Amino acid sequence: MKKIYQIIILVVMVFLFVRDESRAADLPFVDGEKVTYAIRKFGAKAGQASLEFNGYGQLDGKPVYLITFTARAFNFFDEEKIFIDPQTFLPIRVERDLNIFGKKEKIVENYQEQGKVTIVKQVGAKTIEKVLEKQGSVENLYGFIYRYRRDGKFVIGDDLVMRLPTKDVTITVLKQDTLKAAGEVHDAFFLASDPAKYKLWFDSGEGKVPLRIDSGGVLGATSLVMIEYSSGHDK
Repeated sequence: MKKIYQIIILVVMVFLFVRDESRAADLPFVDGEKVTYAIRKFGAKAGQASLEFNGYGQLDGKPVYLITFTARAFNFFDEEKIFIDPQTFLPIRVERDLNIFGKKEKIVENYQEQGKVTIVKQVGAKTIEKVLEKQGSVENLYGFIYRYRRDGKFVIGDDLVMRLPTKDVTITVLKQDTLKAAGEVHDAFFLASDPAKYKLWFDSGEGKVPLRIDSGGVLGATSLVMIEYSSGHDK
């Protein structure tokens, strides 16, 4: 009987793996894709950031995709490792390393756990834990960007609700326009949020590359404008 259960478990695991691998083949981006951005504040370059799709990994024995966001500026460093569900692209965990003017913090955010988000912050020897009550699925901005690249219709007027840990915002596809990034003029879709916190530009090509990301954050209102793109195919 024990052997039968082991065979059933093995078959289920193989099925899930094949299903995830099949879905991965449909993605408009591949492992190693990296977008490099100039961080701009008040029209001037303030640093550099990158957004990388690292592909499949495991977290607590479960399959995940890993997205890495890294930002560097004067006396500022931020690295976010975002572990997302391969099917839904919703965050499971975010591990964040921050260094702001020499003050170092490690933050772990655990999502999709019985209607709550648990945030554990480590500052030196001090540990602070905070639980946010949130019914239903919770988004992460970068997970949302990749999910919309995979599933988005990119139809003018399309409304999407992005349920963040602290607030819900509605993202609307407002228009198709042009945007200069990485020395080229791109045909792009422009999306903005209500309340007004995020603005997103995606290249209209097959990969729907995120050309520019405007948001509020630790550095205040910032613009990330693409300066370099690597598809990952050459790795």
